[in-house]
Amino acid sequence: MESIVGEIREINRYPVKSFAGERLETCVIEPYGMLGDRFCAFYDESKEGWWRYFTARNNPKMLTYQAQFINGEIHVRASDGRTFGWDEHLLEEIQSQTKTRITMSSIKASHPQPEHPQLLSVDGASILLITDASLKKLEAAWGHSLDQRRFRGNFVIALSDESLFEGDWIGRQLSIGDVQLQVDSFCERCMVITMDPDSQERDPKLLKKLNQEFELHFGVYASVVKTGEIRIGDKVELMD
Repeated sequence: MESIVGEIREINRYPVKSFAGERLETCVIEPYGMLGDRFCAFYDESKEGWWRYFTARNNPKMLTYQAQFINGEIHVRASDGRTFGWDEHLLEEIQSQTKTRITMSSIKASHPQPEHPQLLSVDGASILLITDASLKKLEAAWGHSLDQRRFRGNFVIALSDESLFEGDWIGRQLSIGDVQLQVDSFCERCMVITMDPDSQERDPKLLKKLNQEFELHFGVYASVVKTGEIRIGDKVELMD
């Protein structure tokens, strides 16, 4: 038995970790996650594990670069209109903004896919879901309008009943369009959400409010059970 809990309001793809992403009307879900999502990242080779990733925590200006995934290739536009591919010119651009020596991941043009099958550059999970109800609750607590881009969710779900809570989906499956997802865990947030995605201005109060209201949990991670396509307006059904 299935029950409709909402519908897909927004689809977001972030081809490069910590760069701005792109809004989509439809997307393809592969076994590892969304096609073209978090395919690329920058690294600090002096570090290991999660801390190896060079992100907006290290250089907030990275948020000003917009990445798109087009026909298997990464296209990047800087805030001043300059354009880059995923190549040495972009590496030089980001390297010029930090004293940390960085490198970049590679893409096999013949078969584009994430460099890491376990998607460590998506915080160790495949797909990130957030809901309009949680956004509204946090917005009310913070006292300011809240841009969903701070949370970099792949899908924003408009709930059919705002009393529903996405945390209750953990351990269960969702059916969306052709796709089935397994909801695995909460997403625990860090200071990156305190940065305005346009101005990079920080407000630490947002993280404090998130801790008070949600114990730093905002959104849920899901893995792929069945591949297919998801479109704006697709119903989100909770499966028993």
